[in-house]
Amino acid sequence: MKKNLTLLFLCIGFAASAQKLEVLTIEKIMRDPKWIGTSPDNIRWSDDSKKIYFTWNPDKAERDERFYISPNNIKPQKATLAERRDILPDNGKWNKKRTLKTYEKNGDIYLLDVASGKSIQLTNTTGYENNPTFSGDETSIVFTSENNLYALKLNKGELTQLTNFVKTANSEKKPAKDNEQSRWLKKQQLELFDIIKVNEKDRKLDSIEHSQFKVAKLKEIAFGDKRLSGVQLSPDGRYVTYRLTQLAEGAKNTIVPDYVTSSGYTEDIPNRTKVGGPQSTSESFIFDRQRDSVYSIITKDLPGIKDIPEYFKDYPKELEARKKLNADRKVDISGPYWSPDGSYAIVNVDAQDNKDRWLMKLDAATGKLTLLDRQHDDAWIGGPGTGGFFANGSLGWTDNTHFFFQSEASGYSHLYLADVVSGEKKQLTSGKWEVQTLHLSNDKKTFYFTANIEHPGITHFYRIPVTGGQPVKITGMKGGNEVELSPDEKWLAIRYSYSNKPWELYLQPNKPGAKAVQITNSVTEEFKSYPWREPEVISFKNRNGKDIYARLYQPKNPDPAKPAVVFVHGAGYLQNVHYWWSTYFREYMFNNMLADNGYTVLDIDYTASSGYGRDIRTGIYRHMGGADLTDQVDGVKLLVEKYGVNPKHVGLYGGSYGGFITLMALFTQPDVFAAGGAIRSVTDWAHYNHGYTSNILNEPFTDEIAYRQSSPIYFADGLKGHLLMLHGMVDQNVNYQDIIRLTQKLIELHKENWELASYPVEDHGFVQPSSWTDEYKRIYKLFEETLKK
Repeated sequence: MKKNLTLLFLCIGFAASAQKLEVLTIEKIMRDPKWIGTSPDNIRWSDDSKKIYFTWNPDKAERDERFYISPNNIKPQKATLAERRDILPDNGKWNKKRTLKTYEKNGDIYLLDVASGKSIQLTNTTGYENNPTFSGDETSIVFTSENNLYALKLNKGELTQLTNFVKTANSEKKPAKDNEQSRWLKKQQLELFDIIKVNEKDRKLDSIEHSQFKVAKLKEIAFGDKRLSGVQLSPDGRYVTYRLTQLAEGAKNTIVPDYVTSSGYTEDIPNRTKVGGPQSTSESFIFDRQRDSVYSIITKDLPGIKDIPEYFKDYPKELEARKKLNADRKVDISGPYWSPDGSYAIVNVDAQDNKDRWLMKLDAATGKLTLLDRQHDDAWIGGPGTGGFFANGSLGWTDNTHFFFQSEASGYSHLYLADVVSGEKKQLTSGKWEVQTLHLSNDKKTFYFTANIEHPGITHFYRIPVTGGQPVKITGMKGGNEVELSPDEKWLAIRYSYSNKPWELYLQPNKPGAKAVQITNSVTEEFKSYPWREPEVISFKNRNGKDIYARLYQPKNPDPAKPAVVFVHGAGYLQNVHYWWSTYFREYMFNNMLADNGYTVLDIDYTASSGYGRDIRTGIYRHMGGADLTDQVDGVKLLVEKYGVNPKHVGLYGGSYGGFITLMALFTQPDVFAAGGAIRSVTDWAHYNHGYTSNILNEPFTDEIAYRQSSPIYFADGLKGHLLMLHGMVDQNVNYQDIIRLTQKLIELHKENWELASYPVEDHGFVQPSSWTDEYKRIYKLFEETLKK
């Protein structure tokens, strides 16, 4: 019996020890991420504030499942199929008192009574109704169906069609006009014959009677081959605004061949266009229902509409040609955004070259615009809440005469309030930090926002009055706080993490200093068994005098060769030097493993990264691979001078934008970097997409200088160190063609110290653990063989 018990305890001990992660290996790190634990995600409140829904997978099931808690019962409960089916969609519009909410579900319109929790289905058709909202007087629900607006009266159930958009006008054929001869003949007939006089009198009487019974037809508005969008009704029901987009003609899409398919044949995946391809253009219109007339919103008087971008000074001939042409720049209009009482309307106007954003007051009766605010940037408009990469940004009304928005006018994205009557503008927040998310309270007296006030890498949730004042911090946990405010504004659902602790769900009363209670515990025992580093967040001055932040991983036992590796995050405009759990969690674990094996690792938020204001954001304008790369070089200088790294034993790696920087580093700074792993890297920006690239480098045929000094393929002859390239063959973001073109260039240059690893089933973001494992085994082998000699 004792022997059996001993064996049992031994087995239990063995099982427990098997869960420990004592030594990091590529195979362990790059497994299916479920081995770490699945953090809660997709967090949202029910409309009555009684439940918090989230997706979670604490049991390592094949698929994440829906769970919920309530402020009164914080134990997570798995939602049943019936409960999941009854969860209302996360869309819709509230009435002013927030007692009713209209929403679309499965193509039909519903009305929710919040007090009772009951919904009424207002439409039940085979068509698709969407975009429901309350009319200005809240007596009707206005919605869209098959491009047209309809109004459904709540007390009578009367349905009224408000617009009649058609592909092609179907006007009745008009009779030919009488000429001089026919008019004379008619006059003669009336003069000669009494019967004609009688018939003509009867005809006139019939015509008058017929007109009394005739139903007025709704005006046809033809849009032809253009795309109709943005149809909305003014609060007073008089004006319908809409946008017509002419799709680009002659735009050529790339094709991504897919080799490993279920059919056994190579199948082509239609893909995106390349930067500089023809772009769609749009125009916005107003339909005045009272006057039965249609007219366009006038943009020709926008301040600076004819301005020529600053970079054309480098192209004198093209500059003169543009001056002679004196053409308006192309713009896109979104909105209008009507004041609560319908007295004023603001439209957001973006220049297609993204160097201007105008907020304009709209006179709906004439289509004329008057300036409220203009944001101009010789580089490109961007930053949290300002438009650009962020669509229309954060904007709206605090009352009937005050409009709020965000702007980088101070160098950082901050909150502004404009009086639309006087035109006076007031900056509500200020400092060397950014307003990153923004929410107006239900009573429109308070702004809630997320910001990095304390440190660029720490986010907290704050509030201020709509009139301005000192921000009041509500959250208290150092790290990353992603907050979902309950509809009744009494509670915060917080998705929180720290640099070495993945995301968990917390619940906190909406009060400063209140305690946040942890709801989920997602991390596995195996993951917790390893002492994951809390990277030291440091900063240094780059050669341009700017503060650059970095994560530093120091080895307890440095290798005798004193090697170092620089990790370069992707996206360009992204932040990875912070105190929360990184989206680059695999790279975070790999950096821990490198440090365990004697490497010093540096992870830099280089020029172009987010979280640091306008000058850092646009510091790569017209020269990618300029200041963003010299920041890496300056970081290496810091490692050598302060941390004892051997300058001959420095490598780097990164994916996407990080892969691009890796190529530029090995091609243009060969004496700084001995080896590099370039993953899914852009090799020639003229072959990337339009939306991202044209903002930073303009267009290849208008600013060739920018593309030539920013594209690695032009510098490949500078390769001296060891280059490993890794790329997915079905990459629909940075196409596989990119790396193949560079491969051919290296062949023609007779370079030998490079290799390419291709992954036949991977898109831009790798999915298969086997691919991740193979990829990082190769990168680790590269560093072991080149940086430890």
